[in-house]
Amino acid sequence: MGAARTTDRRRRIAVPWGVLGLWIVVLVIASPFAAKLADVQRDRAVDYLPASADSTQVAKIQDRLPGGETTQMVVVYHRDGGLTGADRATAEEQIAEIAGAHRLAADPAGVPSKDGTTLMYPVASNEPGTDEEARDALVHEVRDVARGGDGLSVEVGGEGALATDASEVYNSLDGPLLYTTVAVVALLLIVIYRSPFLWLVPLVVAGVANYLSMAVAYGLNQWFGTSVSGQSSGIMTILVFGAGTDYALLLVSRYREELRRVERPYDAMTAALRGCGPAVLASSGTVAAGLLCLLAADLNSSRGMGPLGTVGVLCALLAMLTLLPVVLVLLGRRVFWPLIPRYGSAPKARRSLFAAMGSSAGRRPVAVLVGGGLLLGALALGMFNLPGDLKQEDSFTSRPDAVAAMQTLAAAYPERGTQAISVITPAGRADTTLAEIRDTPGVDSAETGRSGDGWTEISVLATSPPQSAGETATIEDLRDRLDGSYVGGPSAEQIDLKDTNARDRMIVVPIVLLSVLLILVALLRSLVAPLLLVAAVVAVWGASLGIGGLVFGPVFGFEGTDPGLGLLSFVFLVALGVDYGIFLMHRMREESLGGAEPVAAALTALRTTGGVIASAGLVLAATFAVLTSMPMVQLVELGFVIAVGVLLDTFLVRTYLVTSASVALRRKVWWPGALSKEPAGAVPPKEPERVTAAAH
Repeated sequence: MGAARTTDRRRRIAVPWGVLGLWIVVLVIASPFAAKLADVQRDRAVDYLPASADSTQVAKIQDRLPGGETTQMVVVYHRDGGLTGADRATAEEQIAEIAGAHRLAADPAGVPSKDGTTLMYPVASNEPGTDEEARDALVHEVRDVARGGDGLSVEVGGEGALATDASEVYNSLDGPLLYTTVAVVALLLIVIYRSPFLWLVPLVVAGVANYLSMAVAYGLNQWFGTSVSGQSSGIMTILVFGAGTDYALLLVSRYREELRRVERPYDAMTAALRGCGPAVLASSGTVAAGLLCLLAADLNSSRGMGPLGTVGVLCALLAMLTLLPVVLVLLGRRVFWPLIPRYGSAPKARRSLFAAMGSSAGRRPVAVLVGGGLLLGALALGMFNLPGDLKQEDSFTSRPDAVAAMQTLAAAYPERGTQAISVITPAGRADTTLAEIRDTPGVDSAETGRSGDGWTEISVLATSPPQSAGETATIEDLRDRLDGSYVGGPSAEQIDLKDTNARDRMIVVPIVLLSVLLILVALLRSLVAPLLLVAAVVAVWGASLGIGGLVFGPVFGFEGTDPGLGLLSFVFLVALGVDYGIFLMHRMREESLGGAEPVAAALTALRTTGGVIASAGLVLAATFAVLTSMPMVQLVELGFVIAVGVLLDTFLVRTYLVTSASVALRRKVWWPGALSKEPAGAVPPKEPERVTAAAH
């Protein structure tokens, strides 16, 4: 007996310190790799484009042409009352200085506008190649030379300048995104835990998980070529802190309960892990499976986000189920001060908000279910008010120099295109292709450029402004006419992004639904309950997009919707929404296995998990809401829709609709599993009101 006690004591000491030591070793090994993640982050167009699209092939072939990738800019000189002779002389001097300092693909020639207010100089250089830092340096050097004053405005736009402005925005996200996320999570944890110390533990552990995820993401990039962009790495950080804090809330809540029943913190944590571990593992597995379905996407940015998001969730899971428990055990009960859960004590009795919500759902379950469904359906109608496709110049919440140049050009040259369409054709057919291009309706001019590696580059200008319906028709016409050639460039990229997102939705959405449904069937041993959860999260997705349609244009003033918003918001909301459904239904199943009647099991599950699910939902919604403070419209839209969806899921769907459906269906919710069958000699079910009162 004494030997057994000694062994237990040694285990209670050795295991926590051993796990902590192992984590220190892991972090030491991961540290140099995590620091390199920023070095492999790429935000070039080819890193976002569809893998099989024309525009992607154009970008890849251009990299292999003499001089490599071309950085294309447009220097725009503008005076409202009309350019003066001095203005034109200034422009010539500055362009000559730029040409003398850099290796340009051709001598820039000025193109005046018909109204005489604007003069544009196309400037192209192969000097930077594919080096993003060199490209950004070139753009900044051109901007340093091209300066106005005294009523003359000078702006540098074009594809290269726009890429530089977008890259700087994404590069600036890492610090503010991380700091804002940490601050938001810290504030919510302080409010939830009401402790000056406890909030710091899961936050630090989440930070450790984020550091580990950076190292793993770098490894994926090196070993498997997984693309890492500013968007995907930012989403990974959000998921680590959001999902990780959710898992911590569930574990800490269960641990606090066990500390009142079990004397030693080590044993209490062991019991807590046994109790909530399966639900946490199942929920994280569901999220990971949903995100991995993005590997079926053809869009590079979406396909790369799947593995990185999965890495974030799994690193958060690993940290919260290993590092967090040992830190809490080593700190003991005092970490909960001033609300320390004493051994043998009972929690303070108070009226549960979720018991009251469950009571209202239990009295008229069908009415609550129908009313909630109609509300979600009405909100989903707002999708018809979503603005059209987002244009490049509308992608920023503030107006950078490149966007200002595009707007100036659009106003000054309404009769012609100001952004080149790139055509790549086999070198042996260059003359024939050039003739076909010039004969194409909507083409203003076409000139042959570089040749190499069996290909020739042709630069085309349309008669319509960039990203207009006329230019889109011209690009599509060129693609139909030019067999064996590829048509790309900034406007063609936007067309391919839209078309590929539509294709990806048709493929990825069914895969996500099927994979999540199969996991839920295996976990809950039922078909009805998984179908109920999946239907609920799909309804939440539609309602969230509908709310976005009501505010994006009228309130936020956005001119368009990112083409990838529908797919990405669907994957995240389905995966994360089912996550909370697992917490609730797992507890409901646990109560049913313990002998509780169906209605009592549903209401008890809501009462016992409602608080932690609400806290987790608030934290997750807040972390995604951080994206709404970022300067990119697509990030704001994605963060808003997911945050709203998580709140709808937490406070409407989980609390009322899933609970009321479970009450209305009773044992049928577990069909065709064993729990769906009435036990032998069972007493007829009581009325919901009486069961509800007993459950309270």
